[in-house]
Amino acid sequence: QVRLVESGGGLVQAGGSLRLSCVVSGRTFSNYGMSWIRQAPGEERELVSAISRTGGNTYYADSVKGRFTISRNNYKNTVYLQMNNLKPDDTAVYYCATSDSSWSWSFSLNDYAYWGQGTQVTVSS
Repeated sequence: QVRLVESGGGLVQAGGSLRLSCVVSGRTFSNYGMSWIRQAPGEERELVSAISRTGGNTYYADSVKGRFTISRNNYKNTVYLQMNNLKPDDTAVYYCATSDSSWSWSFSLNDYAYWGQGTQVTVSS
C-alpha cells in the first residue's frame, strides 16, 4: 500500500515560517512527481507547489511564489515545503499527493490517486 504522511504544520504568526514534510512509503519514490495541495476553509483544494521526479522542474502557485520552496530527498523518500513570510491567507490544511502516472504534476486534482491525511497550517494576524 502507498502511504503519504505529512507533518510540520502548526500555528504561526504572520511573517513566520514553517517547513512541511511528507514521507512516502509503499512505492519507488524517485519514479514519481510530488505535489502539495491545500484546502482553505470554505474553499476548494488548490495546487500549491509541485516537483518532478529528479527535482529539475518545479511549480508554484502565484499566491506563494517567492515565499515557498519545494524540495525532495529521494534517499529519504521525503518531499518538503519550506514556507516563509506566511500570511493569514495561507491558513489551510496542506496535503501531499501523487499518482501512478508518468506526469510530474497535474492541475486536475482528480488525477491524484494518493493523498496524505493533511497537516493544519494556521497563520494568525
